Amino acid sequence: MNSAHLFPVFDGHNDTLTYLFRSPERSFLQENSQGHIDLPRARKGGFAGGFFAIFPRSTSQQGQKPGTSPTGERSFPALDPQQAHQFTLSVMAYLFRLEKEAEGQIKVVRTGEQLAWCLQNDVLATVLHFEGAEAIDPNLDALEVFYQAGLRSLGLVWSRPNIFAQGVPFTFPHSPDTGPGLTDAGRELVRACNQLRIMLDLSHLNEKGFWDVARLSDAPLVTTHSNVFAICPSPRNLTNKQLDAIKASEGMVGLNFALSFLREDGHNNPTTPLDIMVHHIDYLVERMGIDHVGFGSDFDGGITPSQDIGDVTGLPRLISALHNHGYDDAALRKLTHENWLRVLRKTWQS
Repeated sequence: MNSAHLFPVFDGHNDTLTYLFRSPERSFLQENSQGHIDLPRARKGGFAGGFFAIFPRSTSQQGQKPGTSPTGERSFPALDPQQAHQFTLSVMAYLFRLEKEAEGQIKVVRTGEQLAWCLQNDVLATVLHFEGAEAIDPNLDALEVFYQAGLRSLGLVWSRPNIFAQGVPFTFPHSPDTGPGLTDAGRELVRACNQLRIMLDLSHLNEKGFWDVARLSDAPLVTTHSNVFAICPSPRNLTNKQLDAIKASEGMVGLNFALSFLREDGHNNPTTPLDIMVHHIDYLVERMGIDHVGFGSDFDGGITPSQDIGDVTGLPRLISALHNHGYDDAALRKLTHENWLRVLRKTWQS
């Protein structure tokens, strides 16, 4: 089964853009052994595009994004908005320069029509995503400017508080019910994103915030990189009630490949087999239906099953495992890219 051509993968979340900006020695256009994604490896793995996140990190955080260990209470203080704003501008500029340098091999997509064209023409589709809204001011002036520049997906929070909402800590095991809901500014941000047709990503958001968005938003509810709480009791994962609400809204969930959100014990055992990923997908499909599930790898942000997935070139092995488990071609097309295209077209109305 040549999954790279039959089932191009549009991915719900990666941190490659932020990783590249922070690692100037790493080239995206040349194959290398650093990180999870570069363009040549993406071609080999059938990776057709995805949400490329900008993740501002405070100076107190060391190394890559935390959240890869189940031990201890791991929460983070609010980030300085000015620092986040400047970092976000710099990474956006980096992306646009990369798009130009790639000479037609990469496109920052702003409409569903553009995304569909990229999937059909072997051009890597990049959706600009903010992982946390710290770069946006309370008056939402920056939101309008970022939208005009290409922002099409916004995570209200990462796993820390901001002026809009509160994220869940990296504590295991723990309920996602970890604090208050949206602030007044957060509710205004949801309404503004609905008006602009910016997709809201509810990954990292605590449970009260999730239900506030569910009551306010007129768009499909989406978590780009989250898993099943009933299997892995991390606060980053979704309860059955949340899954039901996502289905009712015609939204979807992107399966997170990070081990700490997959395994029942939350541990980062790199020899973990693909069976655990298939188990989460089975649960999501049985609970919500095949139309509401996709991939949200968290490449370059989490630790993946290194033997069976490793990096982006491991995607065909996951697709083969799903095929061998009983998912037919129509189901695999939905899981790999068609569901994301449907949700984005409905959200963006384009």
